[in-house]
Amino acid sequence: VSVLYCSPRAPPLGTKGMSSDNGAAFFTPNRGNAVRNPVGTPVSQLDTPALVIDLDAMERNMATMKEYARKHNLLLRPHAKLHKSAALARLLMEEGGAIGVCVQKLGEAEAMAAGGVHDIFISNEIVHPAKLARVAALATALAAIPPEAKAIATEPRLTICCDCPEGVHLLVQALQERFATGAAMIPVGVFLEIDAGQGRCGAPPAGDRAVATVAAIAEHQKESPSLIFYAGIHAYNGASQHVRTYAGRKADIDKVVEYALATKAAVKEHVGLDTPLITGAGTGTFTLEAASGVFGELQPGSYLVMDRDYADNDRDPAHPDFAHALFVASRVMSLGSRTDGGVVVDAGHKSHAIDTGMPTVHGRPELEVLNRGDEHAIVAPREGTNAAVGLALNDLVLLIPGHCDPTFNLYDEVLGIRGGMAHGKVDRIISIDARGCAY
Repeated sequence: VSVLYCSPRAPPLGTKGMSSDNGAAFFTPNRGNAVRNPVGTPVSQLDTPALVIDLDAMERNMATMKEYARKHNLLLRPHAKLHKSAALARLLMEEGGAIGVCVQKLGEAEAMAAGGVHDIFISNEIVHPAKLARVAALATALAAIPPEAKAIATEPRLTICCDCPEGVHLLVQALQERFATGAAMIPVGVFLEIDAGQGRCGAPPAGDRAVATVAAIAEHQKESPSLIFYAGIHAYNGASQHVRTYAGRKADIDKVVEYALATKAAVKEHVGLDTPLITGAGTGTFTLEAASGVFGELQPGSYLVMDRDYADNDRDPAHPDFAHALFVASRVMSLGSRTDGGVVVDAGHKSHAIDTGMPTVHGRPELEVLNRGDEHAIVAPREGTNAAVGLALNDLVLLIPGHCDPTFNLYDEVLGIRGGMAHGKVDRIISIDARGCAY
């Protein structure tokens, strides 16, 4: 079976009936922003739909979180599952106070390493032998990153989660097989992941499986200290990030802290190991983990650009303010047939993730966005109001995505806008390197 793979980043494939006499493709789709929205393009002239970042707002968010982590003496490891961009990961390390990144998929880790990011935590379980062989290869790749290529002057580091002894054994087997080839490697740190309340991955806190998992890490560390080491406990509840009330989020994180402390005590009692680090937290709750005194590292990601869903949370008084910095630029493509002045824009759910609900219109809280399919959305007066929409054909409409992480995953690039979203221009085109890396 012959299969052709056509990537938006690859040159177009010439096919019969689609080429000139000399065999060259006669039509090249204008898919890249270097053609559609080159550097210097005013916001008002953007070809849409386009994913854009307000760089000024993003940098303020970055500085706010950097100062928060410094003030509370906490390590900051932002989650790159948000932006999936090696360039943004390096920026966070160089200027945003980050010591490294989290990723959720091995493909994301490989994309980060290819972009020169040298401290990576895969905050997820990997158990298939083919994938574990790639983890071992990644340990070799990170060992080979030269000092001058690093974002910050720290040693390369690779860590991963395990939640059962079998996962530890499978990881070590893959590392041993790689080591036997004579390849240089860095040791892989293993975090015990506990189920912190989400009912997803993770061993039951302080239970027999959690203890047995750390015992397996300790056994292999004793036998092969150059291959594996105990990194600590991963205690993260993603569902808590979007609990709307502050009281509800606090109740959840109080339990997470209790689970982490109980597990740390069980590891000490039954395995005899001190736990060097407890890591976790997200944009919705990091102030609570920080206040606990139990966590040494924070993993928020969305704070960098924010989204509509986080804006729906009741505010924690201790939570810093972060500005919306991520938008889907769209345009009015039709006046439609509505009697309330609602218009059709060219950004359907191919352009923004709707798993947590629809986007909102930046600067126009009196309007709402209605789903009308893959390529269309309606911008109309919010239900119960008589707001005037006041939009004409080709008017630019900035949408605040409902969920930032999967919205990034819909694009190959994001446009960095300098000078504000009203009168700014494209300052840079940022590659979303790990877009589609769900493997």
